[in-house]
Amino acid sequence: MDAKPPGRRTFIRQMAASTALLGAGTTGLGGCTSTAAGFDEGAAAGFRHGVASGDPLNDRVILWTRVTPHRADAGSDIAVHWQMATDPAMRTLVAGGSVLASARQDYTVKIDAAGLLPGHVYYYQFAADGRKSVVGRTKTLARSDARQVRLAVFSCSNYPSGYFNVYADAARQDDIDAALHIGDYIYEYESTGYACEHAETLGRVSEPRDLLLRLDDYRRRYAQYRSDPDLQAVHAAMPFIAVWDDHELADDTWRDGSIDHKASEFGPFALRKQAAITAYHEWMPIRLPDAAAPDKIYRSFDFGGVVSLHMLDTRVIARDQQLMLSSYYDENKRFDAEKYRQDVCSPRRQMLGREQMEWLEGRVRQSSARWQMLGQQVLMARMEYPGAVVMGECSSSDYCALKQRAAADPSCVNEKEQRWLAAPTLPCYLDSWDGYQSDREQVFEMMRQHRKNLVVLAGDTHNAWASDLHDAQGRQVGVEFATASVSSPGMEGSYPGRDPEDVASMMVDLIEPLYYAQTSKRGYMIVTASHEQVRCDWRFVDTVFKHEFTAATERSLRTRAGPGNRRIEECGGA
Repeated sequence: MDAKPPGRRTFIRQMAASTALLGAGTTGLGGCTSTAAGFDEGAAAGFRHGVASGDPLNDRVILWTRVTPHRADAGSDIAVHWQMATDPAMRTLVAGGSVLASARQDYTVKIDAAGLLPGHVYYYQFAADGRKSVVGRTKTLARSDARQVRLAVFSCSNYPSGYFNVYADAARQDDIDAALHIGDYIYEYESTGYACEHAETLGRVSEPRDLLLRLDDYRRRYAQYRSDPDLQAVHAAMPFIAVWDDHELADDTWRDGSIDHKASEFGPFALRKQAAITAYHEWMPIRLPDAAAPDKIYRSFDFGGVVSLHMLDTRVIARDQQLMLSSYYDENKRFDAEKYRQDVCSPRRQMLGREQMEWLEGRVRQSSARWQMLGQQVLMARMEYPGAVVMGECSSSDYCALKQRAAADPSCVNEKEQRWLAAPTLPCYLDSWDGYQSDREQVFEMMRQHRKNLVVLAGDTHNAWASDLHDAQGRQVGVEFATASVSSPGMEGSYPGRDPEDVASMMVDLIEPLYYAQTSKRGYMIVTASHEQVRCDWRFVDTVFKHEFTAATERSLRTRAGPGNRRIEECGGA
């Protein structure tokens, strides 16, 4: 009878011990301080950027590492050996081989390790020039009779904003089947750019210091991020399934540009996009679905009969340029609300594109899993604000107070306030699905037509949200769970001195489909799916400015399967 594989906490302790035994030349979970790709000053190649696994299937998984070459070997290929075992001591081997690490791929190595058993935990290790990497832990996708799936969900990890305590906490969790990173794994800003106020104090100044434009720039930034011991720990503890958002390329990326790309100064955006995509595939443990089209990263993962996870691209392939609210004011500062609504709902505006939409429809139609789960970047829920707030006629706080006053005594509301309350809401976060409503309706109709249970996972905003999803006719379609950021600041900066709980309550009051908000803490989600329900637990850390931190699950919500459910509920005792 096979012994039960060790839990993740046991494995991490064993890995730390094995690191000490491997010698001073081996990179451990806590000993990496490199902030650029660079060279290994030792006598042989090393593994300064840890190990990772990703894109698990029933019978295979991608294994990743980067070899840091000795300075004298720069430009030469390096032979890398890999092994996979069923135990962390690497005694019971099940696979292995050799591959060359080349400067052409920035000395990154990817192995598609096949011939594995479904739903099994495996361990892996690399070696080069007499040095060994740490041992990584991974897991193949569940068997067809799986009863439960547990996923850790991350977004928005900005190196200069703070320590990656969120990753550290996740690495200690037991029974996570896979981690999802749904975008902004790195940030492309210069060292004096976004959220860098504490970078000098924390020793986390971005490298290179300039805005990322060329392939070497993106490579060096990934190398800096992957030098972080907490990011290395979570990669070594579980397989990742990742998609990019905008900051892996450039701020507010769309198909042919971004909000900050100045072609006259930086050159063609296509070259910058190509450089960013190349580095992403080099440094992330992702399986390329189509070698001829590296920008196509949408793909599906079936976790037995419980979850079909569809990872989408809402940025690079088809997204049309974002609309700007300010462009709908005329010379007299009058807002053309009718034209605005027509444009955000126009079927000509695409986010997924026809090819990806048809692919998704095919996958959803063919899936027999209990849950259809979309792993994607931006909020799909309707985050529309009252028109009076959008137009600046009334503050958010005053509007919430007005709603309460009107509910308590309608006679105390004057004519202007009545107009404010009666006016339709307006979308104002146009980088999200609110700015591409035709595509959103197609996704909703797809789920309704095929009678699917829908759960959408989102990130991007740096805040935690839970919303019911309704189509344009107000029919309940599913739910959305959105994660807070790993380190990027949230809405607390927009309301200095105000109680964050009041801000979160205000958001729930303002936005009708919004059920829950947490707008001031860094964290991640643990999403647990069974045939009966999908439960989301939001975990938050108390700081990202010190290595010493506490973490706790502060809110749990669920949705249940079936046409009479598919809405957000309190977990209760279930």
